Amino acid sequence: MSEIKLTSLSHGGGCGCKIAPAMLQKILGDVQEKLPYANLLVGRETSDDAAVYRLNDQQAIIATTDFFMPIVDDPFDFGRIAATNALSDVYAMGGTPIMALAIVGMPINKLPVEAIRAILQGGEAVCKAAGIPIAGGHSIDSPEPIYGLVAIGVVHPDKLKKNSEAQAGDVLILGKGLGVGVLAQALKKGVLPADGYAQLIANTTQLNTVGSALSELPAVHALTDVTGFGLLGHLLELCRGSGLTAEINFKQVPILSSALPLAQQGFGPGAIERNFESYGGSIDFAAHVEGWQQRLLADPQTSGGLLVSVAEDAVSEVLKHFKESGFAQAAVIGGMKKGESRVRVE
Repeated sequence: MSEIKLTSLSHGGGCGCKIAPAMLQKILGDVQEKLPYANLLVGRETSDDAAVYRLNDQQAIIATTDFFMPIVDDPFDFGRIAATNALSDVYAMGGTPIMALAIVGMPINKLPVEAIRAILQGGEAVCKAAGIPIAGGHSIDSPEPIYGLVAIGVVHPDKLKKNSEAQAGDVLILGKGLGVGVLAQALKKGVLPADGYAQLIANTTQLNTVGSALSELPAVHALTDVTGFGLLGHLLELCRGSGLTAEINFKQVPILSSALPLAQQGFGPGAIERNFESYGGSIDFAAHVEGWQQRLLADPQTSGGLLVSVAEDAVSEVLKHFKESGFAQAAVIGGMKKGESRVRVE
């Protein structure tokens, strides 16, 4: 299996495979009004991280699915990253995962059984760490390798965290450093050093379990995770859902140390350009923000960090939760203001 290069079998990898925001909008059509089901607490209307359905006054079920093509060549690591990314959407709603189903599409004529099994074992290892079973799934013979999960979780209806309830005056906190897409492209080009690969794996396999703890804080008004649309894209979704403007300071945005020099050299996947084509008209950059910095903010993150909109007086408490959960790079990056739904970058 050491000779298998999974990334050579696919045209894209990780959350960089996502359909660009503008094309997705064309496919889905105009934003739909809230579906007429009283117990459907979160549907498709604000592009939130998962669907949420109230079972009773104490419980709501969270349902989400995520899958993609390989972002790394090692089968076990690919499985771990894909599973971590899928479970993140449950945590991003403030929930706790309870079960998962596997989504498996593999080129049976190209990959040996041992490699496919290693991918599944990677996913199983992450779910074991999260304390949940993979209780079933579905598999197909596909031209490119695909793996992911249907993730099911629970949350108290009153503690649900949406991406659409930020308030003016809130502070924005990002839980993980940016640069996953940059590192992944360097890996595919064969120029990523060993320490860069280690940082890539550590970042993308760190479960966003802190989201469950953040659900207990009323001062946390909005929550989402940063994935394929990059920080700017997912922050813009938060702005549109809340009807507010976001202001961020690039110097405060955490960046993976191995990705920084690569980003400055111009590394980054094609999804960066697709992201900008989709939402660049809603982003205002200060004159001093350089091109590579702009690109890094649109870099597609696979299994990225949680993005929190929290009242100013609870910032220290939120940062404490992040630090105690092992998110060393968690940092304040800006805030929410009254105004049209745009993102301003200083």
